[in-house]
Amino acid sequence: MHRFSNRTEYSMGKFDSYKIPLKSLSDGKHSFEYQMDDDYFNKIDSPEIERGDVKVEVTLNKIASTYALQFKLEGLIFISCDRCLDEMEQEISYNGKLYVKFGDDLSQESDEVVIIPEGDGVINLAWYLYEFVVLSIPVKKVHPLGACNKDMALRLEKHIINKIADEDDDESADIGDRDTKREIDPRWDALKDIKDNN
Repeated sequence: MHRFSNRTEYSMGKFDSYKIPLKSLSDGKHSFEYQMDDDYFNKIDSPEIERGDVKVEVTLNKIASTYALQFKLEGLIFISCDRCLDEMEQEISYNGKLYVKFGDDLSQESDEVVIIPEGDGVINLAWYLYEFVVLSIPVKKVHPLGACNKDMALRLEKHIINKIADEDDDESADIGDRDTKREIDPRWDALKDIKDNN
């Protein structure tokens, strides 16, 4: 899903190299290449990706006033491990399409169809490329087994053991409370009185 509110700043100077002047292109296919490096991720102020090196190939096919963009992204990014929070390498691979049409305002018809103002006639791919990278990150981001920060892994293991122990203590206390309640249940006392009288 594309967040248009974040795109205004990407039309400015620091991402000029990611602009494609659609109106000036001739009909047919056009190729573009980009490199998403540490400088790119620093400029885009990414909360998830610390740095990276991702090669981008874009094939644009212009047919009349419709532009079909095919994206291929391959490379590495560096993100935080969910388990130990240390930096880890994550391979990235993404293939996708984006269709661009002209209209009055910047809007989105679907996940793959974007309308840009005809007066501008330019699309800046900086934010789209970032979103494609984010979509490529797996839900579970962890180092390979044994590669986590050992100190953090030991702390996590200790925390899990303590949590399990606390839960076991709480469960034992609940069982003890239930047993106590059964012992003092007044119905049992009434039955005991009947038995003693006989």
